[in-house]
Amino acid sequence: MVCCPVRSGLGETSGVIEVGDDIVLESRWDSVESPSRAVVLCHPHPLQQGTMTAPLMTAVTAGLVKRGFAVLRFNFRGVGKSTGRHEFGVGEMDDIAAAVSVAESSYPNLPLGVTGWSFGAATSLAWQARDKSALAWAGIAPPIRQPGDVPPPSELAPARRTLIIGDRDQFTTVAVAEEYAAEIGADVVVLKGSDHFFHFREERVAEAVAAALAHG
Repeated sequence: MVCCPVRSGLGETSGVIEVGDDIVLESRWDSVESPSRAVVLCHPHPLQQGTMTAPLMTAVTAGLVKRGFAVLRFNFRGVGKSTGRHEFGVGEMDDIAAAVSVAESSYPNLPLGVTGWSFGAATSLAWQARDKSALAWAGIAPPIRQPGDVPPPSELAPARRTLIIGDRDQFTTVAVAEEYAAEIGADVVVLKGSDHFFHFREERVAEAVAAALAHG
């Protein structure tokens, strides 16, 4: 069962998402009064202090709202006020599925996309492979160090996809990102001078995500 957060139509609204098996996720909507698109934003690794309120998450949310998006963030199981515990990307795919269901029911008439940073990017792409989702997807610095980090191209349904990476990323080289992007038919946006955390380039990340999802 999924419980939709209550929205006021403007600004920030907290809520919960019920995943099942007694898992309840802390969540938050940020939106303008009349958004043109909706997006689910997934946070970085829970075991590395990743939360929905990490600085880049907050900055990207603000940038997307400024561009007319309604943004749904949530804490993965075991993070913040979310119940359960970390499941190394397996149970977290169910968290993403539940968040997408909430977004679809909250804004049924708006185009919907999915994005995430680092662990959130890789796990949301794994969810797309599992559920054969064709939603537009933007991955912010997905860690690609070995084949198992991201799903095989054959498991992904066709969709508009974009990888956003800094040329100084500590976990993935531009060459590896471009090779994988070519295999899945995705675009690549390279931010010069950026590492995995995009310090002082948060607005450029938000711009790249918005452009990636604008036509999905």
